[in-house]
Amino acid sequence: MSQTNRADLVVILGTGGTIAGTAQDAADNVGYQAAQLGVAELVQAIPPLGRRRLETEQVAQLDSKDMDFATWQKLAVRVAAHLARPEVAGIVITHGTDTLEETAYFLHRVLAPSKPLVLTAAMRPATALQTDGPQNLLDAVNVALDPQAHGVLVVFAGAVHSAAQVRKIHSYRVDAFASVDGARLAVVEEGAVRWLGALEAGQPPFGLSLVSAAAANWPRVEVLLNYAGADGAMVDALVNSGVNGLVVAGTGNGSLSLKLDAALRAAQARGVAVLRSTRCDAGPVTESADALPSAGALSPVKARVELLLRLMAAG
Repeated sequence: MSQTNRADLVVILGTGGTIAGTAQDAADNVGYQAAQLGVAELVQAIPPLGRRRLETEQVAQLDSKDMDFATWQKLAVRVAAHLARPEVAGIVITHGTDTLEETAYFLHRVLAPSKPLVLTAAMRPATALQTDGPQNLLDAVNVALDPQAHGVLVVFAGAVHSAAQVRKIHSYRVDAFASVDGARLAVVEEGAVRWLGALEAGQPPFGLSLVSAAAANWPRVEVLLNYAGADGAMVDALVNSGVNGLVVAGTGNGSLSLKLDAALRAAQARGVAVLRSTRCDAGPVTESADALPSAGALSPVKARVELLLRLMAAG
């Protein structure tokens, strides 16, 4: 393979988020505007990245609380295009923290790439006195170039997580992400990646063609919560409004109140797909022949992505 085509290129795709945010006061880590700086500006502010072979592309520029299907669709298409290039060793996506785990899981289930696809973000804006974005982005590039890396990964605060395991567990701290039901995959220490365990093979991907339909026509899947006094009124309202799927975050091991369970079973009988998750931070929902279908160890928001893709696959 020639020097020109050698797989040492990392493509960095920007989508906005806090990592690209700015505030008028450098001491303000809360009152900032997300998605103000372009991804090329972020890279230029990190001198060690000047020694890497990089390309940047601005796919979107939004606060990740506003992430939508159309952006997911565009992102998946651009990722697939860059992954197909022989000179590309890996891809990094800069993202907001609020919905990062959902985007990571979506890309994992649609693409399941053999090359590393690394998502990273920041809890503090780029203008903060001690911003965390530059180190996270540098670490993400180093992971994307690591020969052992593959699949969809999240790099944050020096830790490497899988798309299936990662969850945002804190609203403010800079170490806001964790693999809540399993160990971290690796740590990044002074630019070196130290793997703690082997990367497991995931499920076969759904494929990019599955999400080629106009995003406005994708199925509608909503998330419900079980709590003291929960009844079926919200289920009935959603079914009557034409919802296609429902994920319920049950208590404990996916347990549901009698009224909520009955309403969900009635919805299922009317053709609405249902998955049962848990509002607990960790642990799976065990399968039971007498219960509604389990989402396994997926969090409610990842179970929503999974159900969305299953419905699309089923036509």
